[in-house]
Amino acid sequence: QVQLVESGGGLVQPGGSLRLSCAASGFSFGSTDMSWVRQAPGQGLEWVSGITSTGKSTRYSDFARGRFTISRDNAKNTLYLQMNSLKPEDTAIYYCTKYKYYTGSNDDPTGQGTQVTVSS
Repeated sequence: QVQLVESGGGLVQPGGSLRLSCAASGFSFGSTDMSWVRQAPGQGLEWVSGITSTGKSTRYSDFARGRFTISRDNAKNTLYLQMNSLKPEDTAIYYCTKYKYYTGSNDDPTGQGTQVTVSS
């Protein structure tokens, strides 16, 4: 079955960086567009970034553009999100999901997510 395991979150000061990882199994990762979404406390899911199956095309939400970088290693079945210049409003649980790049639709999260807390 599809398994997505997020990791790499933690507590970081404003302006700091984190690199999130998502280990995928149970499906053809290298043929699947992927995305990151997040959920802040008391808020709904918010799309962060998406990437095509080959990694050649990426897109970002307005708040992520210029600070976050999505990437993937299909040989390792792993998706990444490099987050720089973190702000307190980036505090959320981050999830990776399957995604359809050209329609912009993503599946609901199935993993446990990884908590990112930005605080001084």
